[in-house]
Parts: sequence; C-alpha cells; structure tokens
Amino acid sequence: MLNMKFAVVSVVLFSLSSLSLFAQRTTVQSPDRKISVELFSVQNSDIGSWYIKASYHNNGKVSEVVPHIDLGLSRSDQDFSKELKFLKAGKPILIQEQYNALHGKKSVCTNAANEVMVSFENPSKAKLNIVIRAYNDGIAFRYEFPEKQGTFVVKDELTAYTIPKETTRWMEKWNTANEWLYTSMSDNKVQQQEWCYPALFKLKDNSCWFLLHEADVNSTYCGTKLSNAADEATYKLTLPDPRDGQGLGASQPTITLPWKSPWRVMITGTLADIVASTLVDDVSAPSVIKNTGWIKPGIASWNYWSSNHGTKDYKIVCAFADLAAEMNWPYTLLDWEWDAMSNGGRLEDALQYIHSKGVKPLMWYNSGGPHTGVTSTPRDKLLTHESRVEEFTKLRKLGVAGIKVDFFESEKQDMIKYYLDILEDAAQFQMMVYFHGCLVPRGWTRTYPNLMTYEAVRGAEWYNNVPDFTPAAPEHNTTLPFTRNVVGPMDYTPVTFTNSQYPHITSYGHELALSVVFESGIQHLADRPEGYHELPDAARTFLKEVPNAWDDIRLLSGYPGKDIMLARRKNDAWYIGGMNGEEWEKKETISFTFLPEGIKYKLTLITDGIHDKALTTQYLVVDGSSTVEVKMLRRGGFAAVLKPI
Repeated sequence: MLNMKFAVVSVVLFSLSSLSLFAQRTTVQSPDRKISVELFSVQNSDIGSWYIKASYHNNGKVSEVVPHIDLGLSRSDQDFSKELKFLKAGKPILIQEQYNALHGKKSVCTNAANEVMVSFENPSKAKLNIVIRAYNDGIAFRYEFPEKQGTFVVKDELTAYTIPKETTRWMEKWNTANEWLYTSMSDNKVQQQEWCYPALFKLKDNSCWFLLHEADVNSTYCGTKLSNAADEATYKLTLPDPRDGQGLGASQPTITLPWKSPWRVMITGTLADIVASTLVDDVSAPSVIKNTGWIKPGIASWNYWSSNHGTKDYKIVCAFADLAAEMNWPYTLLDWEWDAMSNGGRLEDALQYIHSKGVKPLMWYNSGGPHTGVTSTPRDKLLTHESRVEEFTKLRKLGVAGIKVDFFESEKQDMIKYYLDILEDAAQFQMMVYFHGCLVPRGWTRTYPNLMTYEAVRGAEWYNNVPDFTPAAPEHNTTLPFTRNVVGPMDYTPVTFTNSQYPHITSYGHELALSVVFESGIQHLADRPEGYHELPDAARTFLKEVPNAWDDIRLLSGYPGKDIMLARRKNDAWYIGGMNGEEWEKKETISFTFLPEGIKYKLTLITDGIHDKALTTQYLVVDGSSTVEVKMLRRGGFAAVLKPI
C-alpha cells in the first residue's frame, strides 16, 4: 500500500515538473543575479500566447515584481499574439558597454545586461523575435520583425502589465503635455483611465519598487501610454489617440521590415536604485554627434515667470542678462514675442547687449503647424528642413546658443519624426535644444546630447496658471525625483523666492534645495532679479556655484510625496538638497557615509530659519563618520555643499 502511494505521488510530481518545464521556456538573470525574467506559455504549449514575469532576489527573499506581462503585436496583415509558435531561445549574451554623458545624473554610465533573443513564428510562418534583457537595475524587452521586406501598419500592441491592486502606485493622468499631478493609489482606490509615463510602483511588503517606462523611441514607431481603462489590474500599452495634435497624423504607426520596437523598460530594485538608474539612456542608441565640444550645460535666467510678456520689453531682457552675468550663469532665455520687442531696443540690440555681458542667448519658438492651435509668435519657422536651415543659419550668425521649441501636443509617429528632425538639423548648426509642451524623455539625450532638457512636468510656470498649484506643490516637488526626473532631464523652472500670480507656500530652504534635487541640462532658474539679489550671501553664492550636470548621485533618504534627501557629486564636491513635502516640521539626520574615507570636507549647510522666508547658515568640518541633524519647517528644506579640505 505504501509503495502504491509513493508511486502515485511520484507520478503527480513528475507530471507537475513536466508541466512547469513545458510552460517556462527560458530565464534571463541580471549579472548580479538579483533580477530574473522568465518566459511562459499561457496554454502550457509551444503554440499560443506568451507572457513574461519579473522577479527580484534580495537577501534570500524572492519577490514577484510583475507576475504577468502579456506579449504580442497586431499588424495590418496578420496577428503576432494568439498562435505564436516557440522556435528557440538563443544563448545568453553579455551586453557590456561604458559611455560618457555630457549632462545628466552621471557622467560615466554603464550599459551591462544579460540578453536572450526568443524566436517565434505565427501560423503563416511570419517571424517575430522578442529580445529580453536583465539588468542589475531592471529589465528591458523589445520586439523585432527580422524579415527583410514589407511595409505594414501596427494596429495594436498587446504588451500589458498585470499588477496586483495591493501594489501602491504613483501615476499621472494622461495628457499630451505631461503636465498633471501624480496620484498615489492602491487597493480599492485604484482609478481606471489612461496614464502618462513614467509610473512608479511599490510592492505591498516593501521588498521592491519598480518604474515603468519606454526608451529608444524613434521615427519607426510612435510614443505609447499606459491604460487600465478596460481592466483595473492590467496596464496595457496604448497607441496615441487619433484626436491628439488636432487630429493631424496617423495614430497607428507604419513600419518597414526589418524593424525593431522601442524598448519596454522596468527599472527595479530599492528606491535608491530607481533614483540613480540610467537605464532609459543605457538602452537607447549611442550619440550620433561626433564633435560635442560645443554642447555646454548650464543655468539660464528666464523672464517669463515674473513677467509673462517680458521678452517684448528690451529693458526687462537686459535686466535678465545682467542677472545671468552677476550670478555666473552662462545663459539667458528670450521667450515668446521676441519678434515684437520694443521699449528701447529690438532683437538685434538685445542680443548685442547680452553678448556684451559675456552671456549666451537662447530663443523660444512655437513649433507651429496644424498640430497646434496656439498662435503665439514666432511661429512656423521650424516646420520643414528648409525653414530650419534658414532659421538656424540666422541664429548662428547672431550668436544664439540654443532654442526652446513649444507646443507639440502629440506622440504620433509623424510628431516623433518632427522632434528628431529638429534635433538632427540643430546639431548640424551646433544648436542646443529644449523641448517644451512635449513628451517625457525617451532616451534621446544619449542619442542627441544637444537635447539639453524637456519640460513635460507641472512646473513652477503653473504658479501663473491656477491657484490649485500653490497647495499641491510641496507634495508634487517631493514626488518628481522618484518619478518624472528619474527618466531624463526635467525643466521645472525652479528656485523662485518671490511670487508670481499665485503665491508659494514652500519655504526658502525648500526652493533652494530644488537646484540640487531637480536635474536639467539647462536649468532655467525662474525668479526675477530681486529674488536672487535679496538672498543672504551664502544662498546667493550657492546659486552662483551649483552645477547642473553631475558625476554621481545618491539618494540618502525619502519617500514619494513626503520628503527627500539627495546628494549629487561634481568633481570632488558634493551637493545635498533636502525637502519636506508635508505639513509638519521634521528633523532629519544627514549621514555622510557616502564620502570617501580619510578626507575631511568643509560643509556649508543652509537651512530653514525661524520662518519660511528666513535662512540660517552653518559651517562645519565633517568626514565619512560624521552625522549632522537638520530641521526642516513644514514644506521646508535645506541645501548643502561639501568641499574637500
């Protein structure tokens, strides 16, 4: 009797083992073996639908990060999702690359992963490859049609992430300018609609965080977004709405074989891993610009925030050129209406004055065309290659260093091509570019390092627009470092001490910290001149010296929407920004364990004073074993710089 029971158990175990082996066709592990990606068949067969799941291994604990990621595409001629036959999984290959970044969170970046290519065919023998990579800080996968000819429309992409409702998430409602606030949700508060990238998630047991995004989007495809409108638990990649860009352009992309999709990216690990990750750039195409000596990150003065029509006024333009010169900032931006300048001078006079101060001008453009109804001028000067060449030729002669281009309003394939055409032509004329009213970064700053920054954020400009930004800003400011700013440069136009149309409730210490916490290749500090002139000496000196392109980054502490303490290094100096997003005072302890051993540093620490418009400065000597306690007011903050002695 015992033997028979043993035989039955053995058969059952053998059957389950066989089923598991049959269902799971390949596994890819990260180089440090913390992250693994497994490929499964839905039907437990080698023909059918397929999905992957991602797991995170840390300190002996295995966390199922995303249990189910559906795979597949629907093409105008045939389907590549329901009856895919597994052909083979290639041998794992090691991706190992190091590259330099001219601006961003790290100057030396590493693209290191294990990669496996899985090959399928559909019933008509048409081929589909799925390339899966496991990185130490996440996963990435993409689709390939390897056949050599044919032009087709992608009707739909079936990639979809199934995420348990108890997973906490921070997500932004979809809008073409990517300028809404993030909402924190879990359990029965999960909303159903379309969502912007990037989206941040935390497992219920706090064992792992992950952030969903896409990278290396180019003119062979469109941008996508996430939608759980059909199923609360499933975030499906969704093609652009036909109504975007005033209905201009096809919402379904046209592809020509052979073809590769953008990378679908999931940054994974601790919150510190996510904040420090360069994965979006790592998987993107290398720089196409050989001579990059003319690309210079830096801080710019900007008159729009304090005077919406400031660039129409020659005297205001000159005052902001003076501000940039006094603060050692290399740039000043001439925003909209520079073609209507008066009150003592016109554009050429202003440019001459700016250059006389040793400052370089940047100039705004309406992207123009039928994709936007905004009539602000100058408009329609960048629509075609010919018009761009004509305009860039003029700008080069006038000594203009870069352009800000506004109002794109779409992520359709035609608009992706337009973005990249602007970057390509601008590079030929050694012109830096800033996109405004635009898409979220997709890794283009690696491919085109003359792309210095993007807006794609509800930034300080919203103090001009609505009263609701005033109470929302503190929580928003402490959410962005964990979400939007993770995936690329973000021009929030920060560090304002006076008020625009609607007031601040953030402290001076909070505002000063934004110069470190937020990263942008050209950082437009938005206050009027007196906002900086009236600062205490230490704070004004801090803003004269603070870099905006960095060598390294460390998240010291923080939680989305509550607080953050972030350290960034430039050469051998470290800068720290700390912000409180909540309605009560906090005491934080700065631990300097990130400093190299055996070196003492002079610490200049600028903290909240006795009220929200006061600052207090301390000077201390610290090393890697030191700790310093800092008090932050409600909605407060601090900034610090450490220089080796």
